[in-house]
Amino acid sequence: MTPKRKARLALSILCEPGDPRLPGLLAAHTPVELVEAISADRRLGADPWPSSWTHRAQSLDHRLAKAERLADAAGLRWVVPGDRGWPDGLQDLDHVEPLHGATGAPLGLWVRGTGTLADVSATSVAVVGARDCTPYGAESASEIAADAAAAGVTVVSGAAFGIDASAHRGALAMGRATVAVLACDAATAYPRAHAALLSRIAESGLIVSEQPPGQVPTKARFLSRNRLIAGLAGGTVVVEARRRSGSLNTLHWADRLGRPTMAVPGPVTSQQSGGTHQAVRDGKAVLVTGGPDVLSELAGIGAAEPESVATSSTEYDQLPPPARRALDALTWRGATSARDVATAADLAPHDVAKALALLARHGLAERSTDGWLLVRRADLA
Repeated sequence: MTPKRKARLALSILCEPGDPRLPGLLAAHTPVELVEAISADRRLGADPWPSSWTHRAQSLDHRLAKAERLADAAGLRWVVPGDRGWPDGLQDLDHVEPLHGATGAPLGLWVRGTGTLADVSATSVAVVGARDCTPYGAESASEIAADAAAAGVTVVSGAAFGIDASAHRGALAMGRATVAVLACDAATAYPRAHAALLSRIAESGLIVSEQPPGQVPTKARFLSRNRLIAGLAGGTVVVEARRRSGSLNTLHWADRLGRPTMAVPGPVTSQQSGGTHQAVRDGKAVLVTGGPDVLSELAGIGAAEPESVATSSTEYDQLPPPARRALDALTWRGATSARDVATAADLAPHDVAKALALLARHGLAERSTDGWLLVRRADLA
């Protein structure tokens, strides 16, 4: 590891990533100079170093060795500004006022998975929202993510319960890469229940964190992490958020960065959509109702609706009506029995059997021990 790269890693250990003092310090001094000054407790200005920085410096060599050892064991890569894989859009964070005590481009990013971060996130959208989402919100997030992924747009989110997980799964269902940005280190499966999901993400996409290996998530780190989600993505969509939801923090970062900000409406009586409705009322977000709206916003103001959405016949359109109704009765979330499909689709038992068999032949649904599962989208050209 070169001295410059190691100095950036050392700074991420000495200082909490996202500390609003770092952009100014890095503008005036090199990372190597800063590490040497902090380690020697030598002032570079009128103010002394924070005691937490100098305290960590006393065991810096041990902390560095531990971080490198854990990174090697987990297959993590340390990417810094200037690397070919560094997303240049992150540098915009150096010019944004602090929000909840954090700002600035990351000192570097730990990356796990396939591909380079710059390439994967070159055309991307963040899809975030409530952890305690409704089935409507989960379905909306999955559909938007699937539409974006099918159009070649990488979905970026935080791998949390609820909307985040639905967005990642929607992209994965299309066989496309997705990026998960964590508030802990990139080697830790957090939340633990999403260990399998994070493994799937790493197989085709990337897991990203600015936290050194061995670090745990905290409330402040979740808020600081949100700026990275907004900074990596070309625009941000919030699907369900209460008025004080942390996902609105990501929307605020995107707004400050001048990136497209979007919100999905929900029922006017739903508390989970109170924050998204307020964002639209305040002019902080454009109302979007699905993937085509999102893609148009990403393309720019006044962009024409994607031709495939406007004019192309989809596989869904070509299915006979009974098969379309049976397909509508299936979900991504779990298996549905043939009897329940028949009830939801208002089909006779022999008609639903024929419809499900047709969907299976087209690779749109498959039978499991518990019933029928939706496998692939049919409403894409």
